[in-house]
Amino acid sequence: MKQYLTFSEEVLAAKENNQPVVALESTIISHGMPYPKNVETARFVEKLIRDNGAVPATIALMDGKIKIGLSDDELECLGNSKGVAKASRRDLPYLLATKQTGATTVAATMICAELADIKIFATGGIGGVHRGAETTMDISADLEELSKTNVAVVCAGAKSILDLGLTLEYLETQGVPVIGYETDVLPAFYTRTSEFPVNFRANDVQTVANTLKTKWDLNLNGGAVIANPIPEEHAMPEEEITSIIETALQEAEENNIHGKDVTPFLLGKVVELTEGKSLEANIELVKNNAILGAKLAVQLG
Repeated sequence: MKQYLTFSEEVLAAKENNQPVVALESTIISHGMPYPKNVETARFVEKLIRDNGAVPATIALMDGKIKIGLSDDELECLGNSKGVAKASRRDLPYLLATKQTGATTVAATMICAELADIKIFATGGIGGVHRGAETTMDISADLEELSKTNVAVVCAGAKSILDLGLTLEYLETQGVPVIGYETDVLPAFYTRTSEFPVNFRANDVQTVANTLKTKWDLNLNGGAVIANPIPEEHAMPEEEITSIIETALQEAEENNIHGKDVTPFLLGKVVELTEGKSLEANIELVKNNAILGAKLAVQLG
């Protein structure tokens, strides 16, 4: 499998010198934010990771290779190109075989991070069980990946467009621990709280690192969700965002939007209905997760 991997000079040097590395997804660059805000955010997030003692490894598919770490030019190309494929587990073989450019989702980034022996991955929010999944069976591949891939995902919980209760039930069934960092409840992406408790609370990075090390020492395969609430000053009012999401969901239903098209549509609609406030919140929570991811990678060693 290593024949499909290529490392940036920075990441290669980090691995040779046993420096901590943090994986970053690329879907947020190509599908999650408009240009040039997406590239600016990606560069700033990488800087935050470096400033906190780790090395960033933004992951994407280019020229038939899984790129572990992108150059500045590659970041720019990814963020300013049309037709970049959204790559999840099922898409990786085809996109690599046909040498297409692909931006990795949470699930695909976890797979690539594990291939590159990177244990910590910082992102915005994980996918989950979509509302109405009892009839549509629309469940993100992220959850299945968390059940079998040994990578911890630092996130602001699950995206609030999802069914958070069913998402936690699915993770529990798969034996995936959900650890709240300085929180007792699952954050809901744009907001700091929800009605759903996490499995465990950790008030310091050392506790999270020790828990992950013990899990993997015991050969308990699979990842973990490290739920890190959006900073309070950037959180959105819960009632406001709930109302907006309900409106967006109704519009998606009316337009017969399903499957992998649902999330980008809903997130775009939320940005529109919040007049851009949700995009700013998204950026701030990604930055916050990058900082925690770097600290956790350093602690994990």
